[in-house]
Amino acid sequence: MIVTRQELAEICRKSQRDNRDVVFTNGCFDIVHAGHVIYLYDAKSYGDILVVGLNSDESVKRLKGANRPINSENDRAVVLDSLKPVDYVCIFEEDTPFELISAIKPNILIKGGDYRHDEIVGADMVESMGGKVIIVPLLEGRSTTSILERAKS
Repeated sequence: MIVTRQELAEICRKSQRDNRDVVFTNGCFDIVHAGHVIYLYDAKSYGDILVVGLNSDESVKRLKGANRPINSENDRAVVLDSLKPVDYVCIFEEDTPFELISAIKPNILIKGGDYRHDEIVGADMVESMGGKVIIVPLLEGRSTTSILERAKS
């Protein structure tokens, strides 16, 4: 389900009161590929509810350059929402998901193997609340950037 930050915060509070673990991950998910899908299934395996924070179009432009995103935030949200492991999608405008993480207070924060623990936004906050930060391996050779490079040739 695609939700607002405020709706998501209430959903997460209720889920946690019901002793359900909220798992959070985030990204641009510009061109969803097998690496994304496997990553999301891995993330979901760590808890009960998987929340995906999705960078807005403007946020993606600031992070990836003027030619990105390829797909609009609404299209990206619909694709993510259709994936079995994803329970909630929330678009955020900032360059990092820190404000969203602060609002929902997930039990588990997941990032891909291309991050080190000290690079994960919100890791200290989640751990200070007794939560876990988990780095999951990525599917080798799969990235939106590499897909776009192949498409150019």
